[in-house]
Order: sequence, then structure tokens, then C-alpha cells
Amino acid sequence: MRLVVLFVALIACASCRSSEKTDPQKPASATPRSNELPPLSVKADTPNLLLTWIDPQGDFHVVQKPADVPTEAKKQVRVVVIDREAGTGELVYVADLNETAPDGSYRMKTFTRAQWDELGATKRKARLEALAPSAVPPAAPAASGVPGAQRGGSSKIVAVIYGASWCKPCHQAADYLKGRGVTVIQKDIEESEAAQAEMRQKLERAGRGGASIPVIDVMGQILVGYSPSALDRAIQAAQAAKPL
Repeated sequence: MRLVVLFVALIACASCRSSEKTDPQKPASATPRSNELPPLSVKADTPNLLLTWIDPQGDFHVVQKPADVPTEAKKQVRVVVIDREAGTGELVYVADLNETAPDGSYRMKTFTRAQWDELGATKRKARLEALAPSAVPPAAPAASGVPGAQRGGSSKIVAVIYGASWCKPCHQAADYLKGRGVTVIQKDIEESEAAQAEMRQKLERAGRGGASIPVIDVMGQILVGYSPSALDRAIQAAQAAKPL
């Protein structure tokens, strides 16, 4: 009888331990959170980076080295590692280049793409409010003001714009060129490694480095940034060099 009681007690204890292991009320700490990206270690010498910083006007700029980010913009910098897909979707890595761990890696946070875009939008809104009532940009001059310019994209002048979906100056440049009748090809350097490599090659051949976006190729003329007057000159030079 004593052996039977002992056997029953052992079964009860085993059942208790099994219940503790499978208790659904206890949190599964090892389960990754769906609103966070995998850990990423980035240091000052990490290769294959695209670092996006925001200037006081709310415009985005892309560089490849932490040292190229201005001091005033180091607090929040978006990080993309070219050979990694993580951080290129709806969740993005944002680093504080002012703070490093003992191993030299930067402190990293996960932002949604909307949160990151809002950082620039907030600065742009503040700039426009400060400029009001003169914040409305002037209308682009008529196409007839540029010799040979045409509407409808029928021009033989072709421009390639290297940029990103969130880059406002990239879209402004595209709209301006289309308004001049220029055929525009847009390439996203965050979505395509080939586009990123192609942009870097063109910058190197032109003797430009560490540039921001957009990078614009107007029939072999490499321009960095959005400048209507520079685009006008490039169009006129292309028209003079190429019979239309």
C-alpha cells in the first residue's frame, strides 16, 4: 500500500512540472516582436552602407560613411546595409551616431517608414510656416522659355534620376524635367543594388563623391541635387550637342 501511494505522488509531481513548462499564461520571451527588426551592428568602418540624414529644411541626403553625416544630423540617421533586405521595407533602422556601445557599434532603433518620413515632413512644415506667406514655390516657366523644349515627353533628351521613393527633390526634379519635355527614367537606389552601383560609377567618372540625392544624368552630364537653373543649362547643352 505504501508503494502505491508513493507511485501516485510521483505521477502528480511529474504532471505539475509538465504543466509549468507548458503554461500558456507565461510570456514567451524568446519570441521576436513583430514591430522590431533583427539586431544590427554598425560601426564607423562598416562597409556597404547607405546613411540617410535630414537637414534643417527637412530634405533627405544620402551618404555612405558615418563621418560624412553632419554633426547636427547625427542624432537620427536611417541605416541601410546594401546586402541586407532587413530595414528596406515598412520597418527601418535609425541610428544615433552620437552614442556607441563598448564594442564601437552605434545605438540602433526600429522606426516604421511612416515615422521616419514624418521627421522630414515636420521640418519641412516648420520651414514653410516660417516663410509664410511667401512659402508657395514659383510656377515653373513655360516650356517655350527653353529653346527646343517640348511637352509630352517627345524630346530626344533623356535624363536618368537616381534617388529614392521618399526623396522630395527627386520627384521635383522629375516633374521639372517632364515639364521641359525631357524623357525621364527614375531609378531607386534603395530598392536596386544595380542602380546604386551604376550611380556610384557615374559619380566616380565625373569626379564626384559622397554626394546626396538626387543624382541626375542628363545625356552624360552629371548633376547632384535639384536645381532648375542647372537642369536648364544641361538641357540646352544636350540640345546643342545632339541634333533633334
